[in-house]
Amino acid sequence: MAADPRSLTARVRETSEDDFERDLHTEHQILNMGPSHPATHGTVKFHIELDGETVVDLDVQVGYLHRGFEKECESGTWYQAIPYTDRLNYNSAVLANVGFCLAVEKLLELDTPERCQWLRVLSGELSRLADHLTRCGAACLELQAMTPFLYGIEARELTWDLLEMLCGARVTSNYIRIGGVKHDLPRSFSDKCRDSIVKIRELLKDFDDVVTSNRIFVDRLVGTGVLSKEDCIRYSVTGPLARAAGIPLDVRKQEPYLTYAEIDFDVPIGETGDNYDRYLVCVEEMHQSLRIVEQCLDKLDALGPGPVNVFDPRVRWPAKGRVFNHMEELIQQFKSVTEGPRVPAGEAYLPIESANGELGFYLVSDGSAVPYKVRCRPPSLINLQPLRLMVQGGLLGDIIPTFDFVNMIGGECDR
Repeated sequence: MAADPRSLTARVRETSEDDFERDLHTEHQILNMGPSHPATHGTVKFHIELDGETVVDLDVQVGYLHRGFEKECESGTWYQAIPYTDRLNYNSAVLANVGFCLAVEKLLELDTPERCQWLRVLSGELSRLADHLTRCGAACLELQAMTPFLYGIEARELTWDLLEMLCGARVTSNYIRIGGVKHDLPRSFSDKCRDSIVKIRELLKDFDDVVTSNRIFVDRLVGTGVLSKEDCIRYSVTGPLARAAGIPLDVRKQEPYLTYAEIDFDVPIGETGDNYDRYLVCVEEMHQSLRIVEQCLDKLDALGPGPVNVFDPRVRWPAKGRVFNHMEELIQQFKSVTEGPRVPAGEAYLPIESANGELGFYLVSDGSAVPYKVRCRPPSLINLQPLRLMVQGGLLGDIIPTFDFVNMIGGECDR
């Protein structure tokens, strides 16, 4: 009986495939990417398993900045912790200042003056704007798009000019104080800010014209770095990453603090949770931040001059003018500087919406002038955990844009 030609062909094909697998070297490649800057941003290293250019597995090693932020805060007074919070996310330092000081004020059961609260919102939204400009601009740079990077950095410089005018520093602002802020608006700040907003909107339009519909940019982002809504919830992901996946979570709306309940702004929501959705969410959030800043300026103009600190020298150090002219306040300032303000015993947790998501501070006081426990919930560290899921099955070239839009900042990851 003649052999079935179909079965003979199958045996030949099977033999050929076995020979192919045996003769061709097909072991997975192990690649160490980073730490380097740009690309993996300082201390981060990726341990990648590759099948050709396809990512089979990835292990994120965040590294250390060797700062020990939380223990540093526990070794000084409550006020001395504020400059350390500046350096958590150095792209949006004011927001970390706000989060820490609000948590301390919760322990103190302290309400700050209305003008102070509007100033905190104003400075915080400028800081958020600078952070998103850095994120989107740097992502374009690392995809070899230099022109939109320059548009984003020019807009960020205008934003930093405003922060420098307000705070005296461009990056680590040290502007927020327990019970208030460093000082009120400079006299010409409102006009300067309105002029800068016009220029920033023009630069955002230029940015949008160059990349949002650019075929190469869209192809590099659409369908890459996907993180589902369910995985966002499972990993406690917050911020633009969660909103890009369709989760309408924004602490400013869900648990309003300061004056956000009085402000009209929208929370942009994506659908697919890929890198392109994250880009669109961040761009729209920049426009919303500009809206909020304009409302803050209008409100501050309407309020007129007023206190920006609580009038309690035991909590808020008195201004230099009063210290130099009143003996009682000179004594109180001396005691506050040398001993520090004493916070009632207790514990408190307070979250805010930072540029990367929920930034929370858990504080424990034993009634002394030094924090007993400072614990930070850093969105950068938590949002980085599902990166393995986001890049598995994708290409090696998808890792960098995905990592860019996670926007990991090393200062928040250092434990």
